[in-house]
Amino acid sequence: MVQVKPIKAFDDNYIWAIHDTTQKQVWVVDPGQAEPVVKFLNDNQASLQGILVTHHHWDHTTGIASLKEITPQLRVFGPANSPYNGITDPLYEGDTITVFNIELAVIETPGHTLDHICYLNHKLCFTGDTLFSAGCGRLMEGNAEQMWQSLKKFTPLKDETLMYCTHEYTMANLAFASAVEPDNQDISEYKQWAASRRSNNLPTLPSTFGKERAVNPFLRANLSHISEYIPKHIKSNLSEPWQVFAALRVWKDKF
Repeated sequence: MVQVKPIKAFDDNYIWAIHDTTQKQVWVVDPGQAEPVVKFLNDNQASLQGILVTHHHWDHTTGIASLKEITPQLRVFGPANSPYNGITDPLYEGDTITVFNIELAVIETPGHTLDHICYLNHKLCFTGDTLFSAGCGRLMEGNAEQMWQSLKKFTPLKDETLMYCTHEYTMANLAFASAVEPDNQDISEYKQWAASRRSNNLPTLPSTFGKERAVNPFLRANLSHISEYIPKHIKSNLSEPWQVFAALRVWKDKF
């Protein structure tokens, strides 16, 4: 049986463990720290089989070197254009990989970084720092139009598709989402649920794409009312959805 489980890292990161409980084998996604991965493996008497990387940032890759010291033959899959030099199996948009019995397609999602990729099928998606619950990654390297086009690549996914991102930012993102859409009942209800989860030190993730389409302002930038509450000094030309997205991202950066 294959399960996806969160491994907590740093203050608010999740390293996702794809865990075959029958074979006692594990793949991990974006291991920024080695120690919590090693603990997870020891606690579950499991062996590490491979690593998936979404982008080069240190909090997603720093643990890889130590994990490779333990398992030198470990394969590390990641973006072909990444400045991180520890990738053994470079991937491009349109590639597919199989993790246990799960086939994952690769899409390129530049915006947060230029090398960002996501791994997905119609049941689940590892979004790294491209898409968060009720939010999206800052534009560290790419531009707003790139990021909007990247987010549109999630459109074909089903509402029930699970979204596994790598940071527990949900409460802060929902505070911003409430400012964008103060009358959105889905946001209000999700805030109550998420607050209860966090008060019990439980993750708000995974989310679903159906939930995100209802609450995430960055996925909703094509809706006519989304620009209503954007501060006037940010509003300029909002004729295209990506321009609304850009204004939302600027507002969120200073929120």
